Amino acid sequence: MAMNCKVSFGIFATFALVFAIFMPAVQGHGHDAMAPAPAPTSDGTAIDQGIAYGLMLLALALTYFIHTFDAPLSI
Repeated sequence: MAMNCKVSFGIFATFALVFAIFMPAVQGHGHDAMAPAPAPTSDGTAIDQGIAYGLMLLALALTYFIHTFDAPLSI
């Protein structure tokens, strides 16, 4: 039963990966009359948010490891 679940998950993961790769390529080309989108501008908030997410992940990992090694071993 456990092996069947792993195979099913593998098939689902492969399907999801293929779908994620090729889905953006399936777009209609009938919208030639629309104006292109303006060029993106960056004010640095995306960089700040990325740094904040990285620091939060670091804090989460450190908390996990500290609590894991601090817990008494139950025999």
